[in-house]
Amino acid sequence: MDTAWDIAKIFMLVAIAFSFWFACYLLFKLAKGLAGIMESTEELIDGVTKETVPLLSEVTTSVVHVNEELVRVDAITENVQTMTSNIGSLVGLFGATLGTPLVKVAAFSYGIRKAVAGRNKADTESRVQTQLKEDRRARRAARKAGR
Repeated sequence: MDTAWDIAKIFMLVAIAFSFWFACYLLFKLAKGLAGIMESTEELIDGVTKETVPLLSEVTTSVVHVNEELVRVDAITENVQTMTSNIGSLVGLFGATLGTPLVKVAAFSYGIRKAVAGRNKADTESRVQTQLKEDRRARRAARKAGR
């Protein structure tokens, strides 16, 4: 029975040695794969760094230019606000000094136009009524003469 037990021990030792060898093989492959992944990751990071640094430089330059333009726009906005205030004051001054007399002149000219128009209308109506009266008299005279 010792021989069977010895054979079993040898069989188990071979199985354990094979298992150990297989585990070492798997770890070797895993380490090799991880090394490839690490290398790819390093290349990716290097590529991103090479692309990002110039991009950040361009963004910084763009932000500086935008800030300069915003300063100019602020100055323009300030000038426009000052001009608007001045124009408002000028319109108020114009309204105060010339507005009332202009309204009076406009009202006066409107009254004159109405008066002239009313007189022309009255003259026209009077001529039409006179013409109608003359036509009626002429018809009456023609009827009397025709009897």
